[in-house]
Amino acid sequence: MPDIRTLLAQAGSSLDPVTGAISMPIYQTATFAHPALGQSTGYDYSRSSNPTRAALETTMARLDGAAASFAFASGLAAITTALSLFNQGDHLVVAEGCYGGTQRLLDQVFARFGLTVTYVPVTQLDAFASAINPHTKALIVESLSNPLQEVPDLPALVNLARSRNVQLWVDNTFLTPYWLRPLELGADLVIHSASKYLAGHNDTIAGVLSVREAELASRVGYLQNAMGAVLGPQDAWLTLRGLKTLALRLEQQQSSAETLAQWLGQQPFVKKVYYPGLPDDAGHRLLKQFAGGAGAIVSFEVDSVGTLARLIEQTRLIAYAESLGGVESLITVPALQTHANLAAEERERQGVTETLVRLSVGIEAVSDLITDIETSLAGYASKR
Repeated sequence: MPDIRTLLAQAGSSLDPVTGAISMPIYQTATFAHPALGQSTGYDYSRSSNPTRAALETTMARLDGAAASFAFASGLAAITTALSLFNQGDHLVVAEGCYGGTQRLLDQVFARFGLTVTYVPVTQLDAFASAINPHTKALIVESLSNPLQEVPDLPALVNLARSRNVQLWVDNTFLTPYWLRPLELGADLVIHSASKYLAGHNDTIAGVLSVREAELASRVGYLQNAMGAVLGPQDAWLTLRGLKTLALRLEQQQSSAETLAQWLGQQPFVKKVYYPGLPDDAGHRLLKQFAGGAGAIVSFEVDSVGTLARLIEQTRLIAYAESLGGVESLITVPALQTHANLAAEERERQGVTETLVRLSVGIEAVSDLITDIETSLAGYASKR
């Protein structure tokens, strides 16, 4: 297989057999004419399949090493469709610190249909093993936990899942196929919020599921068509366009994240930095065993709510906004945004405190990002 950088640069290229267009056209159509009675071009109705979406799905399958990939209207639409594989009474073991929207979906929507969940600490393999019961169907983890960047032992979880005859699902939004390919480790299903790094420009909402085995992929494909939360052709094209520069963006973003994490660790207003790219981070050695990089999300704890407020209100280059993975740097307060649906005591127990900040590092000059943070707190230290 070509280098992943080549696959990315060629994402969607030359896949239009009619015109030979280098850029995959946007097939903005709901339906397709048939050549004759009982004949089809392979496309009938865009909910079932659309050439632009198919180009994205084919590309993602190659990038993830999947039997098939499926594109959805959002990351949560992808997760909702995947969870519909299960039946009433089924049980899941899910890593703590998962995306708040995932936990909301499990606790407040699928719980009403009889799907049960046990949450366990990300790094405790024994807790995963102990939580499995005869009704357990899957273990669900993120390649890096959100927002504390804890690292799950994915090779060990693969072995555990196989030994107990359950599936392993990995949300790989933070690392993408560029840094990690969980299906090659033995995971069964990979989830991407393609709104983030894959599309990469904070202008698209999309989700992708990639499936290792053909039989499970067939079941997901049936649900995609039956439930209909599919990605439209315009957004499929935008995601394809974003993929073309993924390697370049991630290399720059990770380099800047490392520099920022090191700088933040030396600042008096920072109590703790969470970034597995740092050699002294608890998950650093483990992550290096199975991933090619640590990504570009840096979380850090500041010394007071006042410092946090000043940082949020005074930064000018870094926008206070909920999301991550785009070319523009964004700053988020998880306790007030991504994890606001959790009870305060549960947030505190998981380490999502009121002074925790999550920084999604973009492609700006890292010196300008540092200056923006420094300037936001200029003259404030003596007043704390």
